[in-house]
Amino acid sequence: MPSVARARDAAITVAIPATTLDVAVLTLARSSGVEIVSTEPGLHAIRCRALRGTMPVARALARLLADTGYRAVPGPGGIYRIAAAPRRVRPPRPTPPRPVPPADVPADIVVTASKQRVPLLRYPGSLTLVGTTAQPNGATGAISDLTNAVPVLQSTQLGPGRNKVFIRGIADSSFNGTTQSTASVYLDDVQLNASGPDPGLRLYDMQAVEVMEGPQGTLYGAGAIGGVLRLTSNAPLLDRVAAAMSGGVVATHGGAAGYDLSAMVNVPLLDERLALRSVAYVVRDGGYIDDPARGRDVNRVGTVGARLALRVEPGGGWRIDTSGVVQRIRATDGQYAEVSDGSYRRSSRIAQPFADRFLFGRVVVAKDWDSGLRLVSATGVADYHTGEVFDATPRGVGRPVAYNVDNAKLLLSHEMRLSRSTASGNSWLAGFTLISDRSALSRALGLTGNQMDIVGVTNVTRAASAFGETTLAVTPDLSVTLGGRFTSARIDGEPSATRRPGAYIRGRSTQRADPTLALSYRLAPDLALFARYQTGFRTGGLAVAQGIGRVANYQADSIAVGEIGMRRLRRGTTGLGLSVSASTARWRGIQADLLNRRGQPFTTNLGNANIQTLEASLDWVPFAGLRLDAAALYTYNRVRGPVADQSREDNRRLPETPPFAGHAALSYAWGQGRSVAPRVGATVDYVGRSVLGTGDLLDVSQGDYTTFGASAGVRWRNLDLRLGLDNLTDAAANRFAFGNPFGLAARNQVTPLRPRNVRLGVSAAW
Repeated sequence: MPSVARARDAAITVAIPATTLDVAVLTLARSSGVEIVSTEPGLHAIRCRALRGTMPVARALARLLADTGYRAVPGPGGIYRIAAAPRRVRPPRPTPPRPVPPADVPADIVVTASKQRVPLLRYPGSLTLVGTTAQPNGATGAISDLTNAVPVLQSTQLGPGRNKVFIRGIADSSFNGTTQSTASVYLDDVQLNASGPDPGLRLYDMQAVEVMEGPQGTLYGAGAIGGVLRLTSNAPLLDRVAAAMSGGVVATHGGAAGYDLSAMVNVPLLDERLALRSVAYVVRDGGYIDDPARGRDVNRVGTVGARLALRVEPGGGWRIDTSGVVQRIRATDGQYAEVSDGSYRRSSRIAQPFADRFLFGRVVVAKDWDSGLRLVSATGVADYHTGEVFDATPRGVGRPVAYNVDNAKLLLSHEMRLSRSTASGNSWLAGFTLISDRSALSRALGLTGNQMDIVGVTNVTRAASAFGETTLAVTPDLSVTLGGRFTSARIDGEPSATRRPGAYIRGRSTQRADPTLALSYRLAPDLALFARYQTGFRTGGLAVAQGIGRVANYQADSIAVGEIGMRRLRRGTTGLGLSVSASTARWRGIQADLLNRRGQPFTTNLGNANIQTLEASLDWVPFAGLRLDAAALYTYNRVRGPVADQSREDNRRLPETPPFAGHAALSYAWGQGRSVAPRVGATVDYVGRSVLGTGDLLDVSQGDYTTFGASAGVRWRNLDLRLGLDNLTDAAANRFAFGNPFGLAARNQVTPLRPRNVRLGVSAAW
């Protein structure tokens, strides 16, 4: 402890560029070896001038925090805590933000998804901070578009709004059904989905995307067995008017043109008390798959959406955030082709459109005290409705047959928690969660225009949880985290489109306790080891069963994961950042939505699986301007159970999980901090071979491809111009081996990569 205090008092060389206050404080902490923590939410919104010279940490902090409304409070062991100053001092009006390249140092002082404001270095688990520009050509996509650049993520590729997302190989099924998701998606403290696919929310105007690898049963409850994806949107600014616009046009080789437009406006309604922020966007993804009977480029997709957020800070440490989202996706046809017809062709009797509507609202009330105590109450509602059509025409039938699937989901959630973080490194939280999730699946089959309803199911899940977690700093370098969550859930199921007596299956109850044990040990100011053990589960329910007009119950499943790893943060604006980890998982009673040979869905408990993974990520800036990012994931899994045991040994694998996936990006930017700043970049991504599902029927290959991308751009004042190329070699590989359940038995379906495409985009901010 005395050595840490001496590090705090010693004069150090400070070289911090003009940036936001949170980045400046983090840079100072890394370069000095002094731990600096914060429980304040507004540091990212304040700009500070460059600071250079030789001085003690205390003086550097005083100069950074001057006239910001914050102060540095020294703590035991040489630690500093950033807190609000006793007398409110209005920050100077910052200059309007510019669309700049990604910052050279991470902009996060703490891991917000941990709910305890844990510094990233001391977080005891695997976590990935993701850039929100999802596609190599610069377009802003949804979560499923991040998978190439983030190997720890996997996704199906049915199309926007239809894709299931998985984390670190915890993948149950390639098909959408009634089972609870393995990965939970959150927007600003509120859950977006409970079952089925990711809603496909476009990541415009996002501050951060965090991937917390699972299970996260203690903090997030049922359905987070693979992990949590937390989207943090940019909050309304209370002290200034701000605006931004972006747009781009996309040309695809052999396909139709596309475009994207977005706009953001931030307006203070009451100075430093009330502000409104709105975002709107429209995107058209041009088609590139041809159907000779119905035309060219049939797989066009259009997305329209908007977000509106209101922030109120009445004083006394209180803050109220409300926001709403509306998004609509319309796909004119499926995203698949047929190998027998060529790489980008297929034949179908009818169009197979998809439509979804997503509505979301939240209210978050928070209170911060100077002591580090924090109260959060988060209430949300998510309404997600999808409709899709498949061509079910048998061979030799004159009139076309259509299969319609309709899903309606309504998720209501409320969480209240109290937490406290201290400058010594100790922290705790306690809270409760209430969930109500209604999922209704309706189906119809028959001649077009005359379909008959067939059996579907409605599940209503109501759950209540109490949870707590505490982190104890045993020494300045060693911290121990203990936690637990107790959940009581009841699932009521009801079949539809049937009048069979006794068909109702109601009242399945589940009680479950999930513990957490984690360690973090700091070896050096920027290097730490971590270890973690945690469990999680998914609730069961009612589902369509094998056979005609049958339903059946499926049981809850559970998982236990142990992992060890090391994290090194990059010191200052140059240097090496590195993270490596190894994990092992035991997944029991796996729930899976499957298809039979006739293309009909059913749900079952697939069996058990053991999963081992190795992962690594690299962030290296050898000198100013040049940056290398790389990440890789290796997985090995084997499934044992009724379906897998009847298959060949090499077919007993989880779906959507390549043994190896990797990503690398190299970029160089000239003239950092100048009014004119050109840049160039290149990417390479590899996705290994995976299969559509467990067992011989679903042993259909996908993946095993490499793609290359390139980009160039220039920033001039508040304008940013970018030219991006994706799939540079025009690879025609198969991303996903499924599109229509009634053609699955032919084993000739592919979902090809978008052919070589180029996007010219421009953005501006004021």
